[in-house]
Amino acid sequence: QVQLAESGGGFVQAGDSLRLSCVVSGLTFSGSTMGWFRQAPGSERQFLAAFFRNQNTYYEDSVKDRFTISRDSAKNTVYLQMNSLKVEDTAVYYCAAGRGLILSSLRGHRNYPYWGQGTQVTVSS
Repeated sequence: QVQLAESGGGFVQAGDSLRLSCVVSGLTFSGSTMGWFRQAPGSERQFLAAFFRNQNTYYEDSVKDRFTISRDSAKNTVYLQMNSLKVEDTAVYYCAAGRGLILSSLRGHRNYPYWGQGTQVTVSS
């Protein structure tokens, strides 16, 4: 059974940094695609970053200069380092996983079968 558990969210000021963690069980990174998404109230779930088949990284253009995805295979954990946070970054952040994804499907949240419960990030001005 695949389980993903996010942590690290919180309430911060604009300009601060946060690191989100996603502990993965029941799934190895090898051959898997791990992604981070976020969803603000009334909005679609938005792609942020991903490790495609545990090799290359991809980012949404709007966050690529501030967010960094990384992983620790020994801990089966994926991270999202978020710097220079803005009020508009306020959302629930989700970790997602999938196997067999193709590159063109990377940014579509409906292509990921496994999801964590989400962690709230609130950025105040």
